Amino acid sequence: MARTALLNVMVQAAMKAGRALVRDFGEVENLQVSRKGPSDFVSAADRRAEEIIRAELSKARPAFGFLMEEGGEIPAEDGQHRWIVDPLDGTTNFLHGIPLFAISIALERQGQIVAGVIFNPVMDELYTCERGRGVFLNDRRLRVANRNALPDCLIGTGLPFLGKGDHGRALKELRHVMPEVAGIRRCGAAALDLAFVAAGRLDGFWEHSLNPWDIAAGLLMVREAGGFVSDINGKDTMLETGSIVAGNEFVRAQLLKLLKNAAE
Repeated sequence: MARTALLNVMVQAAMKAGRALVRDFGEVENLQVSRKGPSDFVSAADRRAEEIIRAELSKARPAFGFLMEEGGEIPAEDGQHRWIVDPLDGTTNFLHGIPLFAISIALERQGQIVAGVIFNPVMDELYTCERGRGVFLNDRRLRVANRNALPDCLIGTGLPFLGKGDHGRALKELRHVMPEVAGIRRCGAAALDLAFVAAGRLDGFWEHSLNPWDIAAGLLMVREAGGFVSDINGKDTMLETGSIVAGNEFVRAQLLKLLKNAAE
């Protein structure tokens, strides 16, 4: 797959940060036995990865702005382009030594996502996409699954945890979705969940209360793989509302119907 210069910049930044995260991930298990625990160490790893990504992207495109999980928002000098960066999606997995985490980088141009990279460095899985040019996993082109019967479908979701999210809503939604599908998975990293939908590993995905950096790259990947993405109300305001529903045309429509029933 021939990549544009911009996508190459994104890939290089993700891979450089990924090497640092792999080194830090190797230390997590050793820290589990300490009284303080590895939480502070993981927070530092998160910040280091973001600093690497910001430095690499700024060096290549100094006029572009940023929206980052740790560093916040930096306005674009050119008034058009913004990098949307999550340096470590799946922090809790990382903290517990589970190799399901990723770097997510999206490029927004005049309010529209035009390119994305999601990289799981432990598994060496690099997902890349550009608007109108398809989505690839390590240079293999991807398509969403074409299943059109919910009992055959594996669906991903996110679940609220201690002090976060609407637990009651989550339980209602699970009660409506679980009896209709082959299974539900909670991977713990929304960027990877969306990449898995693009790859056909998951047939669909929904979650609430997400940040733009969790989903910006992934939503473009699903669309470039032939899938459909909306917010919980069926609108194209995922980055604003923080809710997302994704899958092929049939699965997304059926999920939206089940989630609407759960809300009534």
